[in-house]
Amino acid sequence: MPKGYMYILECSDGSYYTGSTKFLAIRFMQHVVGKGANHTKKRLPVKLVYVEAYDRINEAFYREKQIQGWSRKKKEALIAGNYEKLPELAIAYRDIE
Repeated sequence: MPKGYMYILECSDGSYYTGSTKFLAIRFMQHVVGKGANHTKKRLPVKLVYVEAYDRINEAFYREKQIQGWSRKKKEALIAGNYEKLPELAIAYRDIE
């Protein structure tokens, strides 16, 4: 049984919220009723669009912080399951000649 989850929510304004938790169903319901993060409670309704399960909560938290630094396009590729696009989306525009 997983001990932690990293999740991505899509908010009503189209923005994404990335979080981590030990109890996914409870945390999702907190977001749904406006008792989650400030970002989500101002952008209801929200929907769960992506989840990864981990053996340890610290792994889920690390992954959350990693994904929070990603561009919107890279997050959308992950959500869509387009894993082959992730490396090219990691390249900074300033590094392209």
